Amino acid sequence: MAELKVNAPEKEPKYHSMRAQHTLLTVLSMILFTLLALLVLYPLVAAFLASFRPGQELLRYGLNFNPDPRGLTLDNYIYLFTQKAVKDGEWVKIPHRYFLWYKNSLLLTVISVCCTLFFCYMVAYGLSMYDFKLRNTLFFIVIATMMVPGVILMLPMYQEIITLKLINTTAGVILPGICGASTIFFFRQFMQGLPRELLDAGRIDGANEYRICFTIMLPLTKPAFAAMAILSAMGAWNDMLWPMLVYRDASKFTLPIGLNTLLTPYGNNYDLLIAGSCFSIVPLLIVFFAFQRYFISGMTAGAVKG
Repeated sequence: MAELKVNAPEKEPKYHSMRAQHTLLTVLSMILFTLLALLVLYPLVAAFLASFRPGQELLRYGLNFNPDPRGLTLDNYIYLFTQKAVKDGEWVKIPHRYFLWYKNSLLLTVISVCCTLFFCYMVAYGLSMYDFKLRNTLFFIVIATMMVPGVILMLPMYQEIITLKLINTTAGVILPGICGASTIFFFRQFMQGLPRELLDAGRIDGANEYRICFTIMLPLTKPAFAAMAILSAMGAWNDMLWPMLVYRDASKFTLPIGLNTLLTPYGNNYDLLIAGSCFSIVPLLIVFFAFQRYFISGMTAGAVKG
């Protein structure tokens, strides 16, 4: 008997077509994101190169991407770290308060981030791990505060700080933003994905509620803490408007306020301004690289439910 041959359906052309489409999309995505990265990096690189140029050249040409090494010098950073600058062809000492502003910003940022993470975690823990009346109502009120622009709240908060006699204090700068609604929302959404069985297991083992909160549940929220630490540090470090309203003494100015005082109608110290602005990025880079292990997992938590 003649053998019947059954031809298998041809899948190779379809497979190659899908693979070609996937490769094309990958290449186009890489080109798009490379262009976006260059667009973001251009002003940073231009500012970094400008920090090595004399102030007169900045006034003449502005910020530009000109890597000519003949116009680059370390004089701006020498002035930044030693307070010595070239004037009329001689090195003279011109005092500035840059590192005092730097210290004030570091102190304010550390205290603000630690307090914000602690209190927002506690609020989110209560809203996510316990069932009680008005829980959803309270959460809705927290979310509703995100819809109000912060500028509208400036005057009421300023009057509140005056009433509490916290003007010209670090507490007056930190307290109004110590419980950010966005941070509470992020922590709450992250902890919604944690198993409730851990609470029951801890209670069966005899642990009290505080021990469950800080020794069982808190280590599981490291990605959320890392993501919020980076974002909170960026917000506290770069904030200028509210600290400028609260602080009165120049000795308490933070770095953004201090650098802003360098621009006056009587003269602009671009040498210190540009070099100081570039050096001010260092703490944020340290925070980012310290927590980058958990940052992506924290930001994408809850995106996929299993």
